[in-house]
Amino acid sequence: MNDIIAFNWQDRDTWNKSAYNTLWCLIGCSIGDLGTIYYFQVTGIPWTTMSIMLLAMFNGILTSIILETIILLKQMTFVIALKTAMGMSLISMISMELAMNLVDVIITGGARLNFYVVPIMLIAGFITPWPYNYWRLKKFGSGCCN
Repeated sequence: MNDIIAFNWQDRDTWNKSAYNTLWCLIGCSIGDLGTIYYFQVTGIPWTTMSIMLLAMFNGILTSIILETIILLKQMTFVIALKTAMGMSLISMISMELAMNLVDVIITGGARLNFYVVPIMLIAGFITPWPYNYWRLKKFGSGCCN
């Protein structure tokens, strides 16, 4: 318990770096997530909201891993970049995806995208994992886009 109390949550540089990392994760997750929801919305394929959201979360995590791998290629080989991206915080990605999809369901009543829900989804998707990403970066010195 003393470790939690002693942890420094006031490092502006770490907050800025974790915000940068979280933003890249959000971009990657959003591509797969929003793309999947939009696809089902446009095609009208009769899946349940839960099925669409689970697939959207899976695709969001997958596209995030792909984007992070591409970013990491500047620093390492493909195999190491892929392993690193896959080893990135799955907790962060899942919480981001869950927050985005819960906002969508709560506001629209289902798996539906419109102009007013997307910004709220993105804000929730950013804010939810950001403190965890700060903690991870501060404690372990690792983040997705170092």
